[in-house]
Amino acid sequence: MPRNQQSAGVAIDGFTLIELLISTLVFLVLMAAAFRVVAPNERAIGAETETSDLQQRLRVAIDSLSTDLLMAGAGPSRGARAGSLSYSFASILPYRRGLRNADTPGSYKADTITIVYATGGAQTTIGESVAARSGDVLLAAGAGCPVNDPACGFNVGMTAIIFDDTGAFDVFTVTAVQGAQLGLQHNLADDPHTYPVGSVIMEAASRTYYLKADVATDTFQLIRYEGGHGADVPVVDHLVGLAFEYFGEPLPPQMRLALSNPVGPWTTYGPKPPPAAVATSAHPPGENCAFALDATSTPVPRMSTWAAGPTLVRMAPALLSDGPWCPDPTSPNRYDADLLRIRKVVVTVRAEAALASLRGPDGSLFTHPGTSGGGGRLVPDQEVRVQIAPRNLNLGR
Repeated sequence: MPRNQQSAGVAIDGFTLIELLISTLVFLVLMAAAFRVVAPNERAIGAETETSDLQQRLRVAIDSLSTDLLMAGAGPSRGARAGSLSYSFASILPYRRGLRNADTPGSYKADTITIVYATGGAQTTIGESVAARSGDVLLAAGAGCPVNDPACGFNVGMTAIIFDDTGAFDVFTVTAVQGAQLGLQHNLADDPHTYPVGSVIMEAASRTYYLKADVATDTFQLIRYEGGHGADVPVVDHLVGLAFEYFGEPLPPQMRLALSNPVGPWTTYGPKPPPAAVATSAHPPGENCAFALDATSTPVPRMSTWAAGPTLVRMAPALLSDGPWCPDPTSPNRYDADLLRIRKVVVTVRAEAALASLRGPDGSLFTHPGTSGGGGRLVPDQEVRVQIAPRNLNLGR
């Protein structure tokens, strides 16, 4: 019988209903098979994309930290105190230092670091004594200052650091420039310390990095803080681990030049002591945080010997928070003198997948559990560990 005629009571344009149902079933079976082949590939592609993004976030974190750490300790390029800041004060601190939410001076936090270094050509000395608080300061035009520029290159908005031979340093923001006089906003707790004429003032950076971990909002970030009134700025999201380890000089500082020499460095590291009859801090006359006087009034190290050889020593947290204190124990901005020893920092960072659907159950592979059922949809946390030796802190080793 022709297909366009009724057969068994049902025919549709040449195909019976039974044939149509069979062909539809075959089509669905083939589509299901194809989906079983394609779906895992799609999940794997999604996991590979997230893995690539995770690795990129690790690179950004390491690049940001290593860039600033490699510059740590860069100091003036001219003058009697030209060279590394390790001859004057500690440029790496294991805590948050600044105007807002500062950690307790002398504390230690494994996931926080403050890094200080010179950033530009604006540098000279001060022409009048100045207290460690907001106010004005008169500059002394020194060699290397731009011609016809009494402000010696300083401009409004710059970060400026003043330091002397006591081990003290204070951070300011330049708020006004009028001839050779700068208006300064103090970026630390006010301090009774007074910087004498001839103390160095230079353009610099004071940057704090720390791990922000807020479980309630699922926020895990590497944060940077510039030390003043500015906001804390996220650098990398979904960073779930950050740790710093410090390695330092095994031997305490030694004198290398007589105090009467007009140009330093006078020590192997650390600030030079004052003359025997002069007190520049709460330490006795002739002494500072790095040096004391023996029975013959000769400067001797205040810090202890950790090892006999030149190999760097791992600095346990207790060694970096027990003194002796710079500039002295009474300073509200004091720090442990052993921080002057730092020569290498080991940085460990750990990142996680941004999507909970790509993280598995809680365990060694995942800092925070996710919802993944496994298979190709698992993206474990990744961790990177790097060693950074700041070049300005290793000059002459």
